[in-house]
Amino acid sequence: MSASPISPATLAGGFILMDADGLAVLRTVAFQYNPDTLSRTLTPRGAKIEAGDRLEGLRLVGPPVETLKFEIEFDAVDRLGPAGVDPDGVAGDLAALETIISPAAADLLAEQRLAATGALEVLPPPSPLVLLALGPNRVQPVRITDIGVVEEMFDIRLTPIRARVSVTLRVLNSDDLPPGGKASSLFFAALQRRERLAAGRSAALGAFGLTAAP
Repeated sequence: MSASPISPATLAGGFILMDADGLAVLRTVAFQYNPDTLSRTLTPRGAKIEAGDRLEGLRLVGPPVETLKFEIEFDAVDRLGPAGVDPDGVAGDLAALETIISPAAADLLAEQRLAATGALEVLPPPSPLVLLALGPNRVQPVRITDIGVVEEMFDIRLTPIRARVSVTLRVLNSDDLPPGGKASSLFFAALQRRERLAAGRSAALGAFGLTAAP
């Protein structure tokens, strides 16, 4: 069924890579198609309870660990140019995702040169700040923990022209981030937005069959 001509355009989801300080956008990686589903797991972080300790059972020591999982698809056939040929297929889309979780070749070569000169400790350069953008109200600092790629179709040069990519992320929280920075402010903005939404969903005690507090 064709879409209504007055339907608003759907925003694209994707990743925004910023410098480590969150001051400049380095590049963006947009999804060709937004995920159909997104799975979220929140694991609470409670205080360790020892036998006989009656104070720690209700204590939370920090934000929950939030894990996101989703699948995205790329299809070069859907964006063929006038010549009907896309020499890179979806290889460029896959490379854009995969390079998010890899140090740059120039940085790795520089580390090798330093190690060859006898440097005792070579610190890796800071990675870019990765933001998952799913609409203007859902921009979160994340760390990609797993990428799974299934290449499904190939051209005559064995270049992939269709692929499905499963992505697993951990949302970074205040315990993972330096205070006062861009990433930390985005985490707190998301937490405060969640608290405002929750505040509007509190039911009266009568909904539970209670006439007073238990």
